[in-house]
Amino acid sequence: MPDQKISIRLYNSEDKDAVLRLIRLNTPEYFSPEEEEELGNYLENDIEEYFVIHQDDHVIGCGGINFEEENSIGIISWDIIHPEFQGKSLGSKLLNYRIDRLKKITTIKRILVRTSQLTNRYYEKMGFTLLEVVEDYWAKGYHLYKMEYSK
Repeated sequence: MPDQKISIRLYNSEDKDAVLRLIRLNTPEYFSPEEEEELGNYLENDIEEYFVIHQDDHVIGCGGINFEEENSIGIISWDIIHPEFQGKSLGSKLLNYRIDRLKKITTIKRILVRTSQLTNRYYEKMGFTLLEVVEDYWAKGYHLYKMEYSK
């Protein structure tokens, strides 16, 4: 597999089924079942910048950026990597791609991620620090971990 081309590109509506398949493959390990519908709504209505990572025309990961407070806050959103590709630095590649993108936007003062207790340690390793925890935020047993990029 190392010789196969992996790249990042902007999401388009034709990717929707593949992205929803990714969340199903990661439920319940990283997402609650209720979140699939929320992701579908996000892709239809709330998407600002969303990217897919693909290998040979197969979507193997995805993640977005949203903006708040007059584009002064960039929010990392909906990170999902196919289980067969986890632990191969692809999630980090996609995350760093978006962080680099946000750093180039002059209005951005803060970079946040809203994740859960299931992935907060990953974001800590990537330079995020914990700001707040809200229990049962995403669904029962899925807590919100609001974190800020601090590098």
